[in-house]
Amino acid sequence: MTSTEAITSETGILNPQDTVGAVLTLVQDQAEAALAVQRAAQSIATAAENAAYHLKQGGRLIYAGAGTSGRLAALDAAELPPTFSWPFEKSISLLAGGAAAEWTAQEAAEDDENAGFQEADRLNPSRHDVFIMVAASGRTPYTLGVLKRAHLAGALTIGVANNPGAPLLEQSDCPILLETGPEVINGSTRLKAGTAQKITLNTLSSTIMLRLGKIYNNLMVDMKATNLKLYNRAIQMVLSCVETTPEAAKSALEASDWQVKTAIVMIKHGLGVAEARVLLDQHDWDLSELCR
Repeated sequence: MTSTEAITSETGILNPQDTVGAVLTLVQDQAEAALAVQRAAQSIATAAENAAYHLKQGGRLIYAGAGTSGRLAALDAAELPPTFSWPFEKSISLLAGGAAAEWTAQEAAEDDENAGFQEADRLNPSRHDVFIMVAASGRTPYTLGVLKRAHLAGALTIGVANNPGAPLLEQSDCPILLETGPEVINGSTRLKAGTAQKITLNTLSSTIMLRLGKIYNNLMVDMKATNLKLYNRAIQMVLSCVETTPEAAKSALEASDWQVKTAIVMIKHGLGVAEARVLLDQHDWDLSELCR
């Protein structure tokens, strides 16, 4: 039995007559998730550095998992394009049971190792791709099938699991152990195990994007502005990076199709849209040197 599945009496019994007590017990146990992620900081950093190197060679981010782990992975993949303008075709998620499993549990699907292998195979993976595979137990057959195909391609494999000694960790290039232990509701890894996975995925992908130059001065400068809130945010980002007026910032953003980086370089260096993009190309679209 894995530690996440163990039955424990260390936490208080959830009493249906004591709602506040039950809430506090659940929340206090969830707090352990963040501590587990902190203990894995070096592993997450190593994974991010290796992933950024592969992605700079043209690789894709491919997430995989089943159940809660798979849904959390799919969520992280879905949020990268709007947040960082990461290409949709390079942010892929493989979920046991397919799209239907996003809303309706497909519990048996996680047991099909061949399905994981075949779904990864259909992506025709290469050695530049990065696979992020998540499983609380670390031994889910579907996820291990994806791992097997990723290895054949020579891709970078990052395994995230909540149990020490799990095959997913032992067989991955960059293992990330989130040792959260038993759940308050025994076996319900949607609780602190899932919370630790969510924090890790957010942290890992954000750090990867940082290494790729998509974050500058804590700003998501590659964000896609698609509504009024984001248009205003884009203006504020430009204003925080260069000395200009709101009107000039908006004008540069409109001229550059609301590309924050382009607008910043236009104003900073007195360039037109095309010239600013050429300069950005020469610096791999990294603002760190262009905005000194």
